[in-house]
Amino acid sequence: MIPGDLLDSPDDVRRLLEGTGYLCSSELATVVFFAMKMHRPLLLEGEPGTGKTALAEAVATAWQLPLLRLQCYEGIDSTQALYDWDFPRQILHLRALEAAGAVDASAAEKGLYDERFLLSRPVLKALQQAPTVLLVDEVDRADDEFEAFLLEVLSTYQVSVPELGTVQAVIPPIVVLTSNRTRELHDALKRRCLYHWIEHPGPERELAILRSRAPEVPHALATQVVGVTQEIRNEVHGLVKPPGVAETLDWARALKHLGAVELDLKAAAASLGALVKYREDAERVHHAIKQILS
Repeated sequence: MIPGDLLDSPDDVRRLLEGTGYLCSSELATVVFFAMKMHRPLLLEGEPGTGKTALAEAVATAWQLPLLRLQCYEGIDSTQALYDWDFPRQILHLRALEAAGAVDASAAEKGLYDERFLLSRPVLKALQQAPTVLLVDEVDRADDEFEAFLLEVLSTYQVSVPELGTVQAVIPPIVVLTSNRTRELHDALKRRCLYHWIEHPGPERELAILRSRAPEVPHALATQVVGVTQEIRNEVHGLVKPPGVAETLDWARALKHLGAVELDLKAAAASLGALVKYREDAERVHHAIKQILS
C-alpha cells in the first residue's frame, strides 16, 4: 500500500502526526500531504531546534514505516549513502573455496560480488525496502558533488550497482531533507523538492507541544517556561543558538526534576544548561531571566 493513498486531506496528516506527539501547523501538514501524494522529496529549512528531524521521525512512526537516516557531513560521498562490500566475508568465502579445492578464478571472482556480500547504506536501503522514510539530515553540510548525486537518485528513485544492476524502488520512499541553511543549496535540487521553512512555534503551539511531550510538568510551570523561552528567543539578540523546542522540553523536564512547581531565579539558574549550550548565551540569558522574573 502506498502511504499517500491513505490520505484524503492535510487534516489527515495533522491528525496522524498529532497521534505521535508532533504538533504541526496547517501549512506544514499541507506540504507533507503534497509530498506524499505527489511522491516528491520534502526540503525543510529552519533554525536548529524547530522540529525538522523530528518531523521525519513522526512520519515514520505515524505510518509505521522504517526510518532510514543519512547524516550528512563535510566530505561525505556516494559510498556512505549507497553501499559497500563486506570485505572480511569475501575473504572468508575465498578461503572456504580454497579449503574445498574448488577454486575457479572466474567463478570465484563473480561470486565475490553476490548480493549476500553487499552492505546497503541508507539511500540504497530506502530503495530496496520501500515503502520507507528516508531522512537526509543537514544536507547543507555536504558538497556540490554529493548534491548532484542526490538529485540524480531523487529524480528516478533508482541507482545502478555495477556488479548487480539497477535497483529501483517499487514504491518511492518518503524523502525528507533538512537544512540549517549554513549555505545555499543549488536550484536544481530545490526544484526537485517541495519546500517549507519551519519557524519556531508561537506560544500557544509551543505550550501544546510541551503539554503533549512532557505531561508530567505542572501546567503553571509549563506556561512559565514557554513564556520565558519565547521572550528569550524573540527579545535577546546576538545569541549563538537561540533555544529551540527541544531545549524548551529539556528545560521544563530539568525544572521538574528539581522539584519546581513554578519558575524562580534559583531554579532557572541551576537548570540553565538545559536551555542554552554556549557560555556567552548563558550569561545573556541569565541576565534576561533576572529581568523577566523580577
